[in-house]
Amino acid sequence: MRAAIRQNYSEQTVAKHSSLKIGEVSQLSGIGIEALRFYERSGLLGKPHRSMSGYRLYDEGVLERLSFIKKAQTLGFSLDEIGRIIKDASNGASPCDDVREIVRRRLTELDERMREMRRYRKELAQTLEEWDKVGRAPGHICGLIEASELENTPPPAPRVAPKSRRKKVG
Repeated sequence: MRAAIRQNYSEQTVAKHSSLKIGEVSQLSGIGIEALRFYERSGLLGKPHRSMSGYRLYDEGVLERLSFIKKAQTLGFSLDEIGRIIKDASNGASPCDDVREIVRRRLTELDERMREMRRYRKELAQTLEEWDKVGRAPGHICGLIEASELENTPPPAPRVAPKSRRKKVG
């Protein structure tokens, strides 16, 4: 009798967890509901089944997919790149060669940005050294800045929206 009750409970648990609502997926994955909806619209998750009342119902595989997306983002892959990787794998092709090529390109880009940053830092340090000798300089706002002639422009700042306009995506 206990075995039958335990088996029934186990079957209910599996059935319950094989159809996860978006809130449960959010709680289990640590990813916000809006981000999950965004991932769905972007094609990263595929279309979940819908209950009779219209609720999204995900199978447990969504948790593995979300874990993959989080790891890929941590490694620096964009959502578009992640989408292509997922699509290739879904079509039966191994995306590993492309993944290595993307990382190779990314490393080359990072090396160049780091060289630019070192050049810019050197020039900025020289400028500060000159300003320290000058002290104050007359100008409309700040003569030091107005008289500056930097050769290297600063590398672009990371593209981060102001806190008030950020949306939680993951």
